[in-house]
Amino acid sequence: MAARLIVSPRLRTPRFLCLVVRAMSGGQLGDGAGKGGGGGGSIRTAGGSFAQMEVAKEEQYFRNLQKLQFDKLKEMLEDEVSHHELLINQHLMAIDHHKKKIDLLHKKSKDRILSA
Repeated sequence: MAARLIVSPRLRTPRFLCLVVRAMSGGQLGDGAGKGGGGGGSIRTAGGSFAQMEVAKEEQYFRNLQKLQFDKLKEMLEDEVSHHELLINQHLMAIDHHKKKIDLLHKKSKDRILSA
């Protein structure tokens, strides 16, 4: 499992995103000992339908784990997008506020010039 450090600019806290990487030895799944030198346990060494069933359960576990990780990543990204949209709206409101102040200053300076 590889961990990647993600630093959220909004929260200024590091987050870890764990990715599961599966490496399989050659041959069919559940056929017995792999090329890596390990036996993989007594059931896998024996091969047969129990070994295939064990491999299928293991693969399903990692697929479920990966799905949970993708769901969490999607949720984090959606949270970041909504946060940035909120910041954009706040900045647009601040820009409008400053433009109104500038217009008010222009009007006041024109009034002073005309009254003098």
